[in-house]
Amino acid sequence: MKPLPVIQNPTAATAASPATMQTAGMTSDPERTAALEPRIIEALSTVFDPEIPVNIYELGLIYDIIVDQSSAVGVRMTLTAPACPAAQSLPIEVRNKIAQISGVTDVKVDIVWDPPWDRDRMSDAAKLQLGMF
Repeated sequence: MKPLPVIQNPTAATAASPATMQTAGMTSDPERTAALEPRIIEALSTVFDPEIPVNIYELGLIYDIIVDQSSAVGVRMTLTAPACPAAQSLPIEVRNKIAQISGVTDVKVDIVWDPPWDRDRMSDAAKLQLGMF
C-alpha cells in the first residue's frame, strides 16, 4: 500500500460526525466500521503522546473513526495544543499503525483544532493514570 500524506486542516468543521467525513470525501459504511473499529482502537492504543505517558485514544485525541465501503479508514484527530512538539510525528504514526491492520486499504488522517482538546476529553483511566482523581 502506498503511503498517503497526512492532511492538517485547522479550519475543519466540528469533529466526530460521519457527515463531516463525507465532506472529506469519505462516507461511512456502518458494517465495515463496526468490523474494523475495535482493531483500529487497539492499534491507536499503542500510540503515545511523547510528553504524556498515556495513549492518544485514552487522552481523547481521536475524535472520529470511519471506514468506507472500500475499507479505507478516515481518522479525525487533534493534538493537546497547536504547538505540540509531536505535531508531525503523531499523525504519521497513527496512519502507519492503522495501515498495518489486515483489511485496511487506505488511511487518511485529518488534524483538526475545533473543538479544541481539553482534559475533559480524557477517559477516566487516563485521568487515574495521571493522578487527576
